[in-house]
Amino acid sequence: MVTTPLRLRRLLAAVDLSRPDGPREALRLVEDLYHSGDLGDLGDSELVDVAREMDDSWTPAPDPVAAGEELTVLMCGSYQLDRAGAHPLLAELPALIHLPRRAGRRAPLNAVVDLLGDELDQRRPGTDAAIPALLDAMLLYILRTWYQDHAPRGSGGWAAALADPAVGSALQHMHAEPATAWTVERLSRRAGLSRAAFSRRFTELVGRPPMTYLSWWRMTTAGRILRSDDDAPLQSVAERVGYRSEFAFNRAFKREFGVSPGAYRRRGAASRDRRSQDRSA
Repeated sequence: MVTTPLRLRRLLAAVDLSRPDGPREALRLVEDLYHSGDLGDLGDSELVDVAREMDDSWTPAPDPVAAGEELTVLMCGSYQLDRAGAHPLLAELPALIHLPRRAGRRAPLNAVVDLLGDELDQRRPGTDAAIPALLDAMLLYILRTWYQDHAPRGSGGWAAALADPAVGSALQHMHAEPATAWTVERLSRRAGLSRAAFSRRFTELVGRPPMTYLSWWRMTTAGRILRSDDDAPLQSVAERVGYRSEFAFNRAFKREFGVSPGAYRRRGAASRDRRSQDRSA
């Protein structure tokens, strides 16, 4: 779970990456921070749980506020992840991340929260499109900020892998071009290392050999395509992740996910239908 209370113009944001009841769990953790005093300058103000339903827009109806009174707005949300295909980067996160706002630090993250606060303050043309994009950007900057500020250095893991020029470059190439016929030799040339040195450093920092990670990334990318595009032919999906043979792709996919690509796509479609029915109920 990642929960980030970020204070800006009385805006607190909490994001949960763990369970479907993420917003409630995020709120509980923020309450714990509040009562421990870790949220800083809230003074003697009372934490009041006011549950309100939003209308079709992202902007809730305003509550009456006494003249001169300042409100603190708490946003709680969640991202539902496929735990079977979650990136190992997320596995290194602690149960709770607290990023207090500090002057002169974390300018990009503070800017995103500032923009989000502006959109929530007043509904304007384009607000419905802006807020989801800002929420996604906020999550990205939360993760980036934590890795820059808190992840252990010099002890392996994804913080060190992303900061390493050779391994970081190889990861960028794999992620951007999964269909390319990468080999250890080709990646090591891009990284400016010998094959042995590159393979050793990559395995030490990422936790698995280069080609093993590449296979995992290709299957993860294929799963994302299958979940988002019901019409893409399986041969097309296979080619987009570096497989010329649909049979070889099916075998690799089933080895990773335990089901065939077709069954995985049908399961994803059924899950989307259930969520849609739950929202409309």
